[in-house]
Amino acid sequence: MNDEFSDYGLWLLVVINSLVFILFAFSFARPRTPRDWRSFGAFSAFLVALFTEMYGFPLTIYLLSGWLSSRFPEVDWLAHDSGHLLEMMFGSKSNPHFGPFHVLSAIFIFGGFALLASAWRVLYRAQRGHTVAMTGPYALVRHPQYAAFISIMFGFLLQWPTLLTVVMFPILMFMYVRLAKREEGEALAGFGEEYERYRDDTPAFFPRFGARRGLSAAIVFILVLLAGIAFISVPEQDLPADAPLPGYGADSVEANTMMGADMYRRGVPVDAPNAHRQRETGTDDPALRRELIRAHRDERSRIREAPHGNNLKTLRDADSG
Repeated sequence: MNDEFSDYGLWLLVVINSLVFILFAFSFARPRTPRDWRSFGAFSAFLVALFTEMYGFPLTIYLLSGWLSSRFPEVDWLAHDSGHLLEMMFGSKSNPHFGPFHVLSAIFIFGGFALLASAWRVLYRAQRGHTVAMTGPYALVRHPQYAAFISIMFGFLLQWPTLLTVVMFPILMFMYVRLAKREEGEALAGFGEEYERYRDDTPAFFPRFGARRGLSAAIVFILVLLAGIAFISVPEQDLPADAPLPGYGADSVEANTMMGADMYRRGVPVDAPNAHRQRETGTDDPALRRELIRAHRDERSRIREAPHGNNLKTLRDADSG
């Protein structure tokens, strides 16, 4: 793999993360029929595609590198954290793992797995007793397991959007809706009027809320949205001398090393890496852009490896050419 993507190529993590999430979902979904296996297989393919780009090869960033670099030149798109595209594009200055989109994605992901687990217990008891599942999550929606899969996938899209998963998401939603309709036909044939009454009283995927609950949910959503916008819109503040320094992308040279912290407090500019970064966006030639990106990364490595006492001199020499 090329040096410019050295933050990726972690194929062992691709395998581990894919297996962990797929096996966890499998422990509750328990596909039995060929139709169940198709739906679970599509969900598994979504996760594999996601983690392949998250840790293996950043295909989306590679294909969009020219546009991303021209629109957001302050971001080092070769850094692994930059794969959190929404956090980077909306200008979040914090660690992307604690940004508003990442936090919201965690709610959808873990909420989806919790819904999947609770729905499976109800469904398992109903199948053993040959009755209609109408308690727990099934009292709110008729297809909580499919709703859980959709919630998990949407959460991952917020956290790490890729071209492939963005295309797969609506296709999988359409597939789950079709599967739900087929299952309802089978349930009507098996349970007759009992299931028909349940279907008429219970929505398919989204629960109904009373007027007060709906108003409360809307208020909470608006407050969370406003908090998120305020969070990502706050300008950078002057930090005390002993505070840890933020930084991502190309700014990690200044912010994420002891030498960078010392120079930041002394007010010493670090222009050499930034000059490479700025020049990299000034050409439409892909080959030249790659060379400039490599030069930028080499400069960062050279500064990090230099002895601490010589760092300032090293940077001044680099700035002077």
